[in-house]
Amino acid sequence: MKLKTHSGAKKRFRPKKSGKIKRKQQGLRHILSNKSSKRKRHLGVMNDYVNSANEYQVKRQLAL
Repeated sequence: MKLKTHSGAKKRFRPKKSGKIKRKQQGLRHILSNKSSKRKRHLGVMNDYVNSANEYQVKRQLAL
């Protein structure tokens, strides 16, 4: 039987051809008035990778 993709995971992660998985950074939900515009702009981009310790779990959720 085929594994189903985890609906929450497919919205949060993007697999790359290299095998790494991209993710968004934390810190853009609340208390934004204390943070600079530059900091918020850089946090909004999907520019961080899932740690190698958690990669197996994420790949399993994405049914890769």
